[in-house]
Amino acid sequence: MKRLLPGILAMATIVVASNILVQFLFGNWLTWGAFTYPLAFLVTDVMNRVYGAHAARRVVFAGFVVGIVCSLIGSQIMIEVAPGILAPAVALRIAVASAVAFMTAQLLDIAVFDRLRHGAWWRAPLASTLIGSIVDTALFFTIAFSASVVIFGPEADAAISWAWEPLPFLGRGAEVPLWVSLAVADWLVKLSLAIIALVPFRVIVRKIMPHAA
Repeated sequence: MKRLLPGILAMATIVVASNILVQFLFGNWLTWGAFTYPLAFLVTDVMNRVYGAHAARRVVFAGFVVGIVCSLIGSQIMIEVAPGILAPAVALRIAVASAVAFMTAQLLDIAVFDRLRHGAWWRAPLASTLIGSIVDTALFFTIAFSASVVIFGPEADAAISWAWEPLPFLGRGAEVPLWVSLAVADWLVKLSLAIIALVPFRVIVRKIMPHAA
């Protein structure tokens, strides 16, 4: 377990930070969480390559539990989001969406990676991250922001109603809810980072396993 601790801590940090940062916009079409969450796939893939699928699943589950606990704590901490307006540091709806998307996408990532682990070194991390990120983006943004999901109640809906504003898709074309453009832009960032992350993946794996192919 001790050898997996760095991966567990990294995963927990990424989940908690992303739950908070996804609530704040970066420009018109991205949230700050778009730049932190994809790192979870890098952590999972490194653990999978170095220690195997079983160890990677342990890191995901442990990071998931820690992330849930921290998110629940964050949901009870009120911060000032505007003069005189308080809101939870981590919105419950965001936390639930993150948890469902995280577990589904990460376990899928592990399964795909394990299936391709004996091919070229880049194929498994690239394919698993791309597939996992598609599922993650679809699940997270639908649960977190779609008006069709009403199980969280009117108070939770009011907190994310800004995401329903009809705007031209990515600034052009037909009008769609803002969250749809956010989801597509988020996935494009994940696509870019999946390619860029091949470099640190290779470096980290080689450092831990000097004789890795």
